[in-house]
Amino acid sequence: MRHPDLSYPDAERLPLVDHLHGHAIPDPYRWLEDAATPQTQAWQAIQDQLWLNHATTLPGRYQLRNRVRALSSVGSVSTPVWRGDRCFVLRRSAAQEHPVLYVDDAVLLDPQQLDPTGRTTLDSWQPSPDGTLLAFQISRGGDEQSILHVLDVATGAVVDGPIDGCRYSPVAWLPDGKSFYYVRFRQVLHHILGRSDDERVLPGEAAYGLDLSADGRWLTISAARGTANDLWLADLTTDQPPAVVQQGVDAITIMSVCREGRLYVVTTRDAPTGKICVGDPEDPTVWRDYVPADPEAPLSSLAILDKVVLVGRTRNAVGEIAIHDLVTGRYLDDVPLPGVGSVGSLVSRPEGDNQVWFSYTDSVTPSAVYQYDVTSNRTTLWSPPPGAIGVADAESRQVDFTSPDGTELQLLVVGKPGEHGPRPAILYGYGGFGQSLTPTYSAFALAWVAAGGIFVTATLRGGGERGDDWHKAGMLDQKQNVFDDYLAAAETLIAEGWTTPDQLTLCGESNGGLLVGAALTQRPELFAAAVLSAPLLDMVRYEHSGLGASWVPEFGSASDPAHLTNLLSYSPYHRVQPGVKYPAVLFTVFGGDTRVDPLHARKMCAALQHATNSPVLLRLEQDSGHAGGSASKGIGLAADMLAFLAHHTGLIR
Repeated sequence: MRHPDLSYPDAERLPLVDHLHGHAIPDPYRWLEDAATPQTQAWQAIQDQLWLNHATTLPGRYQLRNRVRALSSVGSVSTPVWRGDRCFVLRRSAAQEHPVLYVDDAVLLDPQQLDPTGRTTLDSWQPSPDGTLLAFQISRGGDEQSILHVLDVATGAVVDGPIDGCRYSPVAWLPDGKSFYYVRFRQVLHHILGRSDDERVLPGEAAYGLDLSADGRWLTISAARGTANDLWLADLTTDQPPAVVQQGVDAITIMSVCREGRLYVVTTRDAPTGKICVGDPEDPTVWRDYVPADPEAPLSSLAILDKVVLVGRTRNAVGEIAIHDLVTGRYLDDVPLPGVGSVGSLVSRPEGDNQVWFSYTDSVTPSAVYQYDVTSNRTTLWSPPPGAIGVADAESRQVDFTSPDGTELQLLVVGKPGEHGPRPAILYGYGGFGQSLTPTYSAFALAWVAAGGIFVTATLRGGGERGDDWHKAGMLDQKQNVFDDYLAAAETLIAEGWTTPDQLTLCGESNGGLLVGAALTQRPELFAAAVLSAPLLDMVRYEHSGLGASWVPEFGSASDPAHLTNLLSYSPYHRVQPGVKYPAVLFTVFGGDTRVDPLHARKMCAALQHATNSPVLLRLEQDSGHAGGSASKGIGLAADMLAFLAHHTGLIR
């Protein structure tokens, strides 16, 4: 079909049908999987021009861009990382495209100086134990294919590297600062500075995590696999290979040997929200309970101080920090917090102290860093965000709702104070991989609210808001629960008068893009418009591109007959039906995305353009990736998404 104001490119529909496990699965746009063919490039060029032409007609586009830019001018600041007397912090001011790494308030590493085009990002960094060296990883064009270097902190000179294949590799420095353990091409290696003969520590490839005790004796290695992980502990004073601590156990377990020699274990084994155990690293499979699980509040972080242990939890999507006795684990008190919102990871000095640092944010409060001092029992502002803006004129309200199977859930509705009645609304969600959505300052959301809309975040199964069981209730053959939750949220907003189907829009990124794709193909009549950013949409072939193969524990595999039946039941690309009045749809994708290939959006865009007369557009950002790029590109993308949704809900005319 053709939208009367849009001239879509011709997209050949191949008579291609896959026959898998008794299913006949049409895939007419298979040819759009290859971005390099002349046919795909010609199709993409027309889509690019369509979007550019359409974008110029969107009322309020530049107004929204200015508003997002102003709300983004707060910049950002990270919690400090202490090494000896040196303090490492990431900061980004309104004038900077990327966060800059500072050491003791002096610029150490500025991605913009490394590459004035703004295409280079600082992916990860880790100082050596004495703070004299810095292992850092950079990538270009958003591809996240990190290259590792080592920098002399005093001189700024690069003294080791480049080492490729280090995509978000953990780095565990030895105490002498002459070598470190890291992950390259999904293998754990030991690297000695200045040498190229890295030693392999474990056989096999995996998504490994590393932790090294402060004395350099105990190396913990974990390998993620769905809702579980394998775990090893190596005594580096011996020649023995790493000992297996956990393997084949359906539980997430994190292990660390702290400076006093005690083994700390955070695990979901027999405790879906997580409990803390302690033990002896000489006998690492024997633990005793230390801090019991709270069934209403999943563990989020842990900090070991000189006399107490601080335990971060999330209760009803709100952060809290409890104080426990170091020896017994007994609960003592709560850390005073600046508000009711989200609390970041707890950071303390490696050598021990009575202080901890954490970030705090909520729906109307930019993220800032706070310090808690055990001795004084005081929480104080350690570093505000670099920029200064007025407090946004918005308020948040929690709304309870029920999914069709009776599960109780919550919405967080942010809008202008005192306004009532139906308004244009964005319903945002994720619902996957155990990731929690908690209250967060968002220039994107507040720009929409300032224009007169409401921004709604839905707590859905599949996330981590209520622990491991909550995650499992929204994965594999339970994935439809997530979509049911999301659709129930939409129906609640309409039934309670917050919005109407002509004003309700959907927005999601990555796995959230899958959520939006499922919702708009299952209940298109509920929505006026949708934005899918870097979405996952062809669930039959998703595991053959990007990082799809690593997501099989979350979604299942088309090679398994039962999994395939389930995947087909919700795969958005395969559910598109001709003649249906779908919402207006904007796909936003990134040419450097190595996680979710833009092929998903290309194929579904073509399918929708064929099936409906609703406007369907594709916005491609060529030199960006899944994790985002420069600040200006992020502002431009946010404004375009908002302008599209505002136009199709009448928020801005």
